[in-house]
Amino acid sequence: MIKAILIFNNHGKPRLIRFYQYFAEDMQQQIIRETFHLVSKRDDNVCNFLEGGSLIGGSDYKLIYRHYATLYFVFCVDSSESELGILDLIQVFVETLDKCFENVCELDLIFHMDKVHYILQEVVMGGMVLETNMNEIVAQVEFQNRMEKSEGGLSAAPARAVSAVKNMNLPEIPRNINIGDINIKVPSLSPF
Repeated sequence: MIKAILIFNNHGKPRLIRFYQYFAEDMQQQIIRETFHLVSKRDDNVCNFLEGGSLIGGSDYKLIYRHYATLYFVFCVDSSESELGILDLIQVFVETLDKCFENVCELDLIFHMDKVHYILQEVVMGGMVLETNMNEIVAQVEFQNRMEKSEGGLSAAPARAVSAVKNMNLPEIPRNINIGDINIKVPSLSPF
């Protein structure tokens, strides 16, 4: 099972963090720092898996990573996962990002975080691999993009809500409310 997915740059700045096991926030920060130090000091010509750091479970867990340009993609998994399978999953994830963003770079991860998380959720959810077919993942992302465009996107939601309230056929607002011996006078409200 996948315990965490970490993406950080060459300087150790986290660009995407997803833990599938609960850790307090300060512990998460320590895990990120320790993982960066373990992975970044390794030479480029050594294998891409190593034992997990002492904070994330030691020898019970493995860190499987790939280094692309300025980004490290690190998956922390338990011993039941195949190292080569996870390396392939990282490759699928990166190629999917590359297809969706047309030559993905670190800035895409920063400025399109919602889309990156959506793509990741198409691949992995709850620490379990859902989909490894890149064409299927891209098709789902394109479908999501079409849905957002047809709905006007999230930025148009407040305007649509206001126009929906304006178009509601409400009966006249009562001016006095009587509850037993209590009389409440409702002030006049200006129309929209």
